[in-house]
Amino acid sequence: MSDHRITQHPILPIEKREMLSFTWQDRQLMGHQGETIAAALIANGVRIFGHHHKDGSPQGIFCANGQCAQCLILADGMPVKSCMTLIRPGMRLEPVEGLPHLPDDDELPQFGNIEELEVPVLIIGGGPAGLSAAIELGKLGVETLIVDDKHRLGGKLVLQTHRFFGSVDAVYAGTRGIDIAARLETELNNYPSVRVWLNSTALAVFSDKKVGVLKEGQRYVLVSPQVLLVAAGAREKSLAFKGNTLPGVYGAGAFQTLVNRDLVRPAERLFIIGGGNVGLIAGYHALQAGITVVGLAEAMSEVGGYKVHKDKLVRMGVPIYTSHTILSANGKDGVESVTIARVDGQFRPIPGSEISFACDSVLIAVGLDPVNEFFLKAKDFGLPVYAAGDAEEIAEASAAIFSGKIRGLEIAKTLGVTTQEVPVEWRRTMDILKSKPGRIQTELTHRENLKAGPVFHCTQEIPCNPCTSACPKGLIIIAGDDIRKVPTFRGDASSCSACDRCVAFCPGLAITVVDGRRDAERPTVSIPYEFNRESINPGDLVIVLDTQGDELGCLEVADVRKIKAFDRTLIVRVKAPREIASRIAGIRVQEKLAGEPLDEVIRRIDDDEIVCRCERVTAGEIRALIRQGYRDLNEIKSITRAGMGACGSKTCTPLIHRLFREEGIPDDQVTERTLRPLFIEVPLGIFAGVKKEETP
Repeated sequence: MSDHRITQHPILPIEKREMLSFTWQDRQLMGHQGETIAAALIANGVRIFGHHHKDGSPQGIFCANGQCAQCLILADGMPVKSCMTLIRPGMRLEPVEGLPHLPDDDELPQFGNIEELEVPVLIIGGGPAGLSAAIELGKLGVETLIVDDKHRLGGKLVLQTHRFFGSVDAVYAGTRGIDIAARLETELNNYPSVRVWLNSTALAVFSDKKVGVLKEGQRYVLVSPQVLLVAAGAREKSLAFKGNTLPGVYGAGAFQTLVNRDLVRPAERLFIIGGGNVGLIAGYHALQAGITVVGLAEAMSEVGGYKVHKDKLVRMGVPIYTSHTILSANGKDGVESVTIARVDGQFRPIPGSEISFACDSVLIAVGLDPVNEFFLKAKDFGLPVYAAGDAEEIAEASAAIFSGKIRGLEIAKTLGVTTQEVPVEWRRTMDILKSKPGRIQTELTHRENLKAGPVFHCTQEIPCNPCTSACPKGLIIIAGDDIRKVPTFRGDASSCSACDRCVAFCPGLAITVVDGRRDAERPTVSIPYEFNRESINPGDLVIVLDTQGDELGCLEVADVRKIKAFDRTLIVRVKAPREIASRIAGIRVQEKLAGEPLDEVIRRIDDDEIVCRCERVTAGEIRALIRQGYRDLNEIKSITRAGMGACGSKTCTPLIHRLFREEGIPDDQVTERTLRPLFIEVPLGIFAGVKKEETP
């Protein structure tokens, strides 16, 4: 088995950690202290964690978030979710082949009392929205409890290595997500009125206005808040396609968790489905981890994410196929290739347009749904409740930070701690941060008589202004007070000193600086570069590309440098002919052949479009019932078991609704499923105060 660990990364530090040994199927392997079982197995090249009891299909990690059970394995004889369980020295691991056999236990459990706690404010979720709200409450001395199911605060921020968009003053724009998480946590620590329970999961909101919490995976606590804030983020949408449950098919969050948190390389050749910001950013993270990105397919005629994210991938050598969808992930025990096809105006695959690509992994990034179950239940039961961040509305993390700030002040006012109203300017900023990508302008690369100055390759109106703060002379401006406008340079022929700060600070890597002060015919072009320093050196020949990914030429690297304040973004400088200098937007980082399709299309024969991953229920089974007249999701559940799995039907329910719509059945004719009272599955003994014993 090979080592799939990331040993060099341009942004993340590679810390030396204590090694420990464990066994997988009686074979001794090595893992890192403090990492999950799933990460340790994937680092050792293990992708199949067992086989499903229904049809023997191979099972591997999918969500990496404890929401499903595809990564279930036996650890010292007990079934555990490997993505949430830490590896221990000497741990004996086995795959789950079919239904796991539970060890006999004839001892009567020791029941205990259930702890109850009253707090003014309970926040579910310690991501950007929850932390920002808690900081506002902490400033006012409001007693607050944050519950988060991860081992550290920050939510998805801890997976984001790129610089954030938005406003520098309002939401740390220009700062990397991993650093924003650290800043928010540090600020929160200044307020003793805020308590934090990590590794703790909110299970349910009950009719008596109490919230059940599994504290640190060990103890059940009933929390009675005066006000509840739900900042639990979002979950990824899924797709039904042939081969969608093969090991190697990942949700974007799972992929980023493995790459950016666990520093494990789960793929060698990756294909991405979905052109929103999540998919585009995940592709960039994959490149930084040394993974070849074979291509990206988006069903719409244009990507839905920021154009600068798309341009960044294209000029690094990643082909993007708009108006295309996935037909199948192909392989027996894991992904070996992917087949896509062009779609028509109704998003139906066009026969004869199929293309296949060799890859070992497929990343699904087709949108997000709010995790709002707790919010809806609290409203039903009359518990004062607010929602913030993605739990309220899907938007960028910068918007989540500011929405949490607003909710914190609103909650304080509800409690009577303050009479201050939310400033009108706050709400205006919130609206700007939540806005969708705007119009695209024509790129202006004509230099006129400037001796030196920036070239802006960002042409789409999005909320972003770090470049205006980067210029020490204040020569970069955004007209008016709307940060969604495209930046402009207001210097004269000799005012720019070519300090390159704007190049290093731009979140979209969409600014270059052309400096012709010494040589007007072959000016120096400064290009941002966020890959390992060892991968590029003076004297190397590089392919430079424009914003569209078209080759402009092969140039020699003149210099590679860092700016102290932005030491994780390199500045690569090349000497370029004057006629192409201002068009240069980036450097190709992977060979063009990496995205070449296979000579022939690969077609899967088996009809295995799985809708319910946990119970392996196919789209065909659901369609048959719909055509027989079934309109109640609960009836469909009782017949097929769709929705009875470990994920609590969070993945399959939206897909079943989609099947109803495809069959011409409107939503108002479909009876919704009865929601489970619990967010995740929990041993029954927990509710009786039975203490969970540590496995020796």
